[in-house]
Amino acid sequence: MGKRKAKKAANKGAKTWGLLSVVAALLGANIAKKVLNSSWRAATGKKPPTNPADPDVHIGEAVAWAAASGTFVGIARMLATRKAADYYAKSTGKLPPGLRSDAEEAAEQQAIQAEDARLEAEQASRKSKKKASKTKA
Repeated sequence: MGKRKAKKAANKGAKTWGLLSVVAALLGANIAKKVLNSSWRAATGKKPPTNPADPDVHIGEAVAWAAASGTFVGIARMLATRKAADYYAKSTGKLPPGLRSDAEEAAEQQAIQAEDARLEAEQASRKSKKKASKTKA
């Protein structure tokens, strides 16, 4: 019984974090793209290239757009994911799955195993008491 509850709780936390991190990354990337498009227009006076691989787009412009957009969107996604991780940690009291240190992960696994062992020992004790009461009767 204890193992199921622990696994369900861990699975729920992982799913919650997965959803939260995806939403944060998408929002961060979307905001970054809007800011980058506006900045590109302000700096160059032109619309950003819709397809930098198009041969009609000058190579310098294509490389500059690819470098700027890749860098800016990557940084925005990272910052948004960090903010989401901070929110998750404040809400749950621990870092999200995958961001915890190996020591934290090991300690959590150890605690789950200790709880499982305790529950199994309790169950075995109940069974032996029940068996002993049957043999007395």
